[in-house]
Amino acid sequence: MTSISLPRKVFQGVAKRADMFRMFDRHAKRPHRFGGDQSDTYAGEWFEIDETSYSYMLDILPPLWMRGPIFAMREFMTGSVTSVFYAIRIDDAVRYFHTYCDLSDPNSVEAMRSAILDRETRLAGAMSREERLEHIWSTTADDYRGYAGPRWPKPVQGHRTVLLYGGKEGTFLKLLDTLTDDEIAAKLPVHLRHLPAVLAA
Repeated sequence: MTSISLPRKVFQGVAKRADMFRMFDRHAKRPHRFGGDQSDTYAGEWFEIDETSYSYMLDILPPLWMRGPIFAMREFMTGSVTSVFYAIRIDDAVRYFHTYCDLSDPNSVEAMRSAILDRETRLAGAMSREERLEHIWSTTADDYRGYAGPRWPKPVQGHRTVLLYGGKEGTFLKLLDTLTDDEIAAKLPVHLRHLPAVLAA
């Protein structure tokens, strides 16, 4: 059975090519990577890229399909989930996005486009708590992020963790979803720390 996940922005700002390739598989080190249905891990993720990266991905392989300024990659990430790239006019400027859409849902491509438009017009200049956490996960090096293993309580095993610096206490792992506001601020780049908070889109 395929799980359809809600669209979620996973990076604040415009990702350059190196960041784009790194974020194609933000979950590469998750436990049981190749076991079971992994669609809900990827489906719904999106982030902004630059025009150069959009053009590069269009030219790298013949797309699975192309509908005007939207095209899908023929190599699937998992199951029926693949990369879909968009060029969308927002506030008189064309902007470019990478997304993961589950093509088993015939409405997923248009639903994603609508979600991006809504997010980038209604919530411009703000970040939800969930977006802050996803940005931290996207930008943390693999050596400093991971998944709760067998030493953690059973209910949280497999949940995402990040390494924090605790001053005199040294470094320690903490579940990503349980970071405090101060811990989130410390992990974000300076220019994102003081953006207004909003409810999740």
